[in-house]
Amino acid sequence: MSRSLDASPPTADLRVEAGDIHVDLTGRWRITAPTPKWHKAIKGQPAGRVIIHAENLAAWDSSLVLFVSEAANWCRVEGVYCDQKTLPSAVRDLVTQLEDKTQHPVPAGRTPDFLTLVGIATSDCWDKAKQYSNFVGECVLSSIYLTRHPLKFRWRDSLAEMQRCGAMALPITGLIALLVGVILAYSGAIILRPFGGDIWVADLVGVTMTREMGAMMTAIVVAGRTGASFAAEIGNMRANEEIDALETLGIRPVNFLVIPRIVALGVMMPLLTLYANALGIFGGMTIAWGLLDIPPSAYWVEMLTIVDTSDLMTGIIKGTIFGAIIGLSGCLRGLQAERSASGVGQATTSAVVTAILLIIVFDALFAVIFNILGW
Repeated sequence: MSRSLDASPPTADLRVEAGDIHVDLTGRWRITAPTPKWHKAIKGQPAGRVIIHAENLAAWDSSLVLFVSEAANWCRVEGVYCDQKTLPSAVRDLVTQLEDKTQHPVPAGRTPDFLTLVGIATSDCWDKAKQYSNFVGECVLSSIYLTRHPLKFRWRDSLAEMQRCGAMALPITGLIALLVGVILAYSGAIILRPFGGDIWVADLVGVTMTREMGAMMTAIVVAGRTGASFAAEIGNMRANEEIDALETLGIRPVNFLVIPRIVALGVMMPLLTLYANALGIFGGMTIAWGLLDIPPSAYWVEMLTIVDTSDLMTGIIKGTIFGAIIGLSGCLRGLQAERSASGVGQATTSAVVTAILLIIVFDALFAVIFNILGW
């Protein structure tokens, strides 16, 4: 190659022949010098096949790769063929790698139809169900391993989580349960008073709190408080590459981070459920005494005629399962979080939504199962 050609400035000359756009690349392409821009060169040209000629190319660096990549993206959007056979193989490889990182979807000619949208949503739900099932299976295997090797379980971390998700959650859980009991008693009084059934308010509040509202309201509060905290903590650890460091050291993140949190919630949720039941019943008793003139002793005796051990066990079983669901959802979304601040925020939101959705679904399943069992 001549010395004059090697020293010539970079050029990209476009010519149209038989409906095809021929691009002649010449000169010495350097990122430190002004280089041609594809969007300026192609302006006003017809959208035909693009053929790039690089026989007279002197030297090149990343500036040529960016130019060819821009041309390839334009061709892909316009739906035309881009012939790069004369380019050096290294340039073609770099352009391919750059397209893999920056490829944008081609604008569709029309929006997907209803069946396509249903299929996409079904496939997405199936993928998420498989992810959750795989994570549950991994947690079960880790639980079996830690049961056989109890000394490897992080008891100190689990006790600290019990304090955070149990003792420190008492104020908000108690307030919500008390208000729920007050609302149930007040609403029941409005309905039952015209029929002379004031005393049945005790039955309404007792059964509703022990079987349904105690466990569910506690689970929803804990999902928004503790489940989001789990997702944010583990998501930050993932963003800071702390989880990668654990895996490098041969420590399984599920054993180290997930199981202690799930055990803490599984232990504290039944206790929080009983606490919520007590305060909900107390709230209903307060309304019955102040609004219906029912003495607390009469309220208590009437409630014991309808509420038995099966009702309490129903709430405790639900609370335990709901606690496991909250822990699994929070930890899974934290482990799946993207390595950025926005990714951590999205994981936190997804953890709360997933936990509440599964709580409602499992509560409906429990209602059917307990009805079949006669509880």
